[in-house]
Amino acid sequence: MRRELWHDSWRVTIGITVACAALWVSACSLIVGESLPDDDEAFLDVVQQRTFNWFWEMTPADNGLTPDRTPGRVKSSIAAVGFALSAYPVGVERGWITRSQARDRTLATLRFLWEAPQGPQPSGTAGYRGFFYHFLDLETGMRHGNSELSSIDTALLLGGVLLAQAYFDRPQADEVEIRRLADAIYARVDWTWLQQRAPLISMAWRPETGEFSAYDWRGYNEAMLLYLLALGAPVHPVQPLAWGDWARGYEGRWGNFQGQEYAGFNQKYLSFAPLFGNQYSHVWVDFRWIQDDFMRRRGINYFENSRRAIYAQREYAIVNPMDWRGYGADVWGLTASDGPGRILTRIDGVERQFRAYWARGVAPDKTNDDGTIAPTAAGGSVPFAAEIAIPALRAMATRYGDHLFTPYGFFDAFNPTLRDERLLDGAELFRGEIVPGVGWFSNTYIGIDQGPILLMIENYRTEMIWDLMKRSEPLVRGLCRGGFRGGWLEEHCQ
Repeated sequence: MRRELWHDSWRVTIGITVACAALWVSACSLIVGESLPDDDEAFLDVVQQRTFNWFWEMTPADNGLTPDRTPGRVKSSIAAVGFALSAYPVGVERGWITRSQARDRTLATLRFLWEAPQGPQPSGTAGYRGFFYHFLDLETGMRHGNSELSSIDTALLLGGVLLAQAYFDRPQADEVEIRRLADAIYARVDWTWLQQRAPLISMAWRPETGEFSAYDWRGYNEAMLLYLLALGAPVHPVQPLAWGDWARGYEGRWGNFQGQEYAGFNQKYLSFAPLFGNQYSHVWVDFRWIQDDFMRRRGINYFENSRRAIYAQREYAIVNPMDWRGYGADVWGLTASDGPGRILTRIDGVERQFRAYWARGVAPDKTNDDGTIAPTAAGGSVPFAAEIAIPALRAMATRYGDHLFTPYGFFDAFNPTLRDERLLDGAELFRGEIVPGVGWFSNTYIGIDQGPILLMIENYRTEMIWDLMKRSEPLVRGLCRGGFRGGWLEEHCQ
């Protein structure tokens, strides 16, 4: 395997593969943005614009609360709002909307977030102590059902809030207000309140009982962004030892999977089975060439670690140990996604258990695989491994056409093994439909899966989200306090 795509702006002209083994791995991680063949450029244009259109057209203009999923616009996912706020600048720079349109939508969103009532009551509020509930009613903006006050979903929201603050940097009054509101929303979050077992941060809180989740964010997962923003907070920051304690959760989880080698290194990576855990924080943070203490000891960085996890998933699809239909070098990608439903049936003499929404993924210590592939897994992988991720997206779009690739981008997931309705044997599909002889296809779009497709492709093509966030003082401060050094960050951590 070799890496062929190098970024013009870094003016790297030497074509090296095995020679990278002589260097520390982070220096050999993918450098994004190399010019692509015209047909790939055109394809990415279509993928991005269709996915952007979902955010723009599905999000109410008056409050900016992006739906958790469509169809069935009932509740908003606060994390999806963070992805939407990050999407609007992409729409401006790509020419799909004007800066004025993006500014108006962003300002409406931030005004709602700031003005929505907060308090300990079980109903009639959008959040508490600066955190927001995982789901909000799409119309009223108040807590939806019995959803939890979520630390990680609030962090993903704040990624978009700070991105908007960095992008809207002009002196006119509306952009000044965007920056002011972003400061206020971020500063209001009381990170220390969720440190019930300090220095770690709890996952959630519920108002009915006043109880905090029994689980803290510890070990390798999607919470990198959460801790970085908590470390960089201007009010109620957590202490630097919080990062070290979080990282100690994966000290013993360094393993080998699928026996891959790349540039002279074994394919070792931190164990987190669904790919979203290797992608979400990277939407906003450029981890290339920067390292914390753990990664310095390992000699790589988190970007390279994610790249290896992605290659391992592709290798798993090629080997296909469970013999699912459709898996291969260009059709792969397991992550949290919709699925056909809780269906137990026999196919070709083999008992198969399908799932509904499930955190699919594979790692040295876990296999959650029911034959369901999510396009966001490959879409969110583009900046890490464009040479395998772009062909995967193209193959899925070409092979399955409008069963999967639609005017709003990719449906959430598909399963080529479940291709005959008679196999249901009375069971009901969770959602979606079976196309006879082809497979099961979701008929929904999920905001937190749409976001990585759009934004990570943009990071690959222009580094736009990464570059904007490098201007974000809170994020830079959080990285420095977490012990990150090197690369683009070095001059900021004096």
